[in-house]
Amino acid sequence: MILWNLPLLFRDPLLFFILILTVILALLIVLTFHEFSHAWVADRLGDDTARRMGRLSLNPLAHLDRLGTLMILLVGFGWGKPVPVNPYRLRRDPRSGMAIVAAAGPLSNLIMAGFFAMPFRLDLLHWSPSISPSVGGLLTTLIGYIILLNLILAIFNSLPIPPLDGFKVAVGILPPRWAYSLAGTERYGPMILLMLIALNLFTGFLWDIIRFGVNLFSVILLGQGLL
Repeated sequence: MILWNLPLLFRDPLLFFILILTVILALLIVLTFHEFSHAWVADRLGDDTARRMGRLSLNPLAHLDRLGTLMILLVGFGWGKPVPVNPYRLRRDPRSGMAIVAAAGPLSNLIMAGFFAMPFRLDLLHWSPSISPSVGGLLTTLIGYIILLNLILAIFNSLPIPPLDGFKVAVGILPPRWAYSLAGTERYGPMILLMLIALNLFTGFLWDIIRFGVNLFSVILLGQGLL
């Protein structure tokens, strides 16, 4: 996000820092709700591990991952601190239970994006890609970034790459033989993910995938693409 708007720093430094503060506020809301949703669903399914570790909370400090948060601020996609879940305490088969808990994060982001898109759909607010220092302009920008970050987080975390949510969903729904083979790659997940992010800096392939998904859902929710 910061790198996207870096030219604004030289044109209007004050507006740049207002924008960054707006993005940070939107990010805190989005990441917190995403991780809280994981914890809440796990708790409802019978595993209170997240509750006992203070993760069933709407306090942003309980959910921020330093590297994941920095990646979102700099380049537009990242992750929160993984919610601890004991799959054997869930009131379901461990694989399917973990898939449900994992899916709760991206689904919560889509639900939140839909909720915040309602003022635009009802013509109460009008979307503008440029930020305005007025109160109305800042509110529109904040809600716009809440929608955008929710969609980015939902699409990025749905990729079947460990340790992202899509990986756990894939392990939970694939046939056992394929699921166990895929699960064997989990130990290499962070390294694979960082390598893909580094490769994206040169090719942009990962961002192209995310942009396609974000624009698909934003057209449904807002009637127009956001990226």
